[in-house]
Amino acid sequence: MSEVHKFLFEGLPVRGLLVKLTDCWQEVLKRRAANSETGAYPPEVRALLGEMTAAATLMQTNIKFNGALVLQIFGDGPLKLAVVEVQADLSLRATAKVVGEPVRPSSAGLVQNCQLSDWVNVKNQGKCAITLDPKDPFPGQQPYQGVVPFFDDLGQPIERFQEVLEHYMLQSEQLDTTLVLASNDQVAAGLLIQRLPSLGAGNLGGGKVMQDEDQIGLNEDFKRISMLAKTLTPEELLGLSPDEVLHRLFWEEHCLKLEPNAHTPALSPRFACSCSKERVSRMLQGLGQEEAQSIVAERGEIEVGCEFCGRQYRYDAVDAAALFAESWVLPGGAESDQVH
Repeated sequence: MSEVHKFLFEGLPVRGLLVKLTDCWQEVLKRRAANSETGAYPPEVRALLGEMTAAATLMQTNIKFNGALVLQIFGDGPLKLAVVEVQADLSLRATAKVVGEPVRPSSAGLVQNCQLSDWVNVKNQGKCAITLDPKDPFPGQQPYQGVVPFFDDLGQPIERFQEVLEHYMLQSEQLDTTLVLASNDQVAAGLLIQRLPSLGAGNLGGGKVMQDEDQIGLNEDFKRISMLAKTLTPEELLGLSPDEVLHRLFWEEHCLKLEPNAHTPALSPRFACSCSKERVSRMLQGLGQEEAQSIVAERGEIEVGCEFCGRQYRYDAVDAAALFAESWVLPGGAESDQVH
C-alpha cells in the first residue's frame, strides 16, 4: 500500500516527508505496458518517471494545495515530455512520450539514475515546469506555473532530477531543500528535508528563538540533517520500511513522526485518471469541425486514447456531428440536423 509520512525535528527548524508508492506506481506501469501501440517505457524512462511521481507526491503533500499539482519535464532528447499530476487527495497519474534512442545507452543492470543529458537535455534545452491549478479558482485567478532549466546558476548542466527540483525550490521558496529520489518497477520513493522559515522555529516545541534573517545555506542544523539524508542509498530508500529509514538516518536526532488525527487524516496515494468523455469532447470541439470531419471521412471514426490510463474514446460520424452546432456532412452527402 502506498504511504506518506511527515516528521519534524524537535527544537529545530527542519521538517521532512517520506513517500513510498507501490500499488499506484505499479498501476501506472501496468497500463503503459498494456498499450499495444507504445508498449513499456525504456528502463531509464521508468526510473525518471518514478522519481517524478514520488517528487510530485512529496510536493503536493508539503504545500497542501487545493487543486492539481502538475510536474512536467520537456526537452530536446528522446524523452520529449513527461507529466505527473497529483490532486489534493493524492490521487495521481503519470505518462511520458519517448521518440528515438538516447545518445549513450545505459549500461546493463539496475538503472538507478536517468542521465538528463542523454534523454531530455541533449542540447541543454530541457526544462522543468511546476503548475498549480486550483480546484475552485477565484474570479480571474489563473494557474501558477514556475519553470526552471536543467542547468545551475553557473550555467552548468544538472544531471539528476532531484537536483533540478532542489534548485527550483531554492529559487521559488527561498528555502534550503534536500531530496533523495529512487524508483524501480515495484516502488517509487522519495525523501524530502526542508528548512522551515526562521519565524516558524519557535513553534516547534524547542527553546531556540531565531531572528528573521536569511538563513539560506547557513543553518547548521539543516546542513547536518541534510548530510545524513544524503547518505541514504536507493536500495535502502526502496527496500526499507519508513520507520527503518528514519531510524537508519536520524537515530541520534529527536525525530518526531507526525501521526494522522481527526484534523489531519491520513491520505493514501492512489492511481486515478481524470479523463472523461466530456473532456475529450471539448478537446475535439477545440480541434474544429473541419478537421474532425476530415478524420471521420478518412478513417470512419475518431479514436482518442488517454495517454495516462489507456482508455479509448471513439466517435463515429453521428457522435462527431453531435459535437458541433453547425451542419455536418454525413457519409453519402446527407446533412445532419443541427444540434441545439
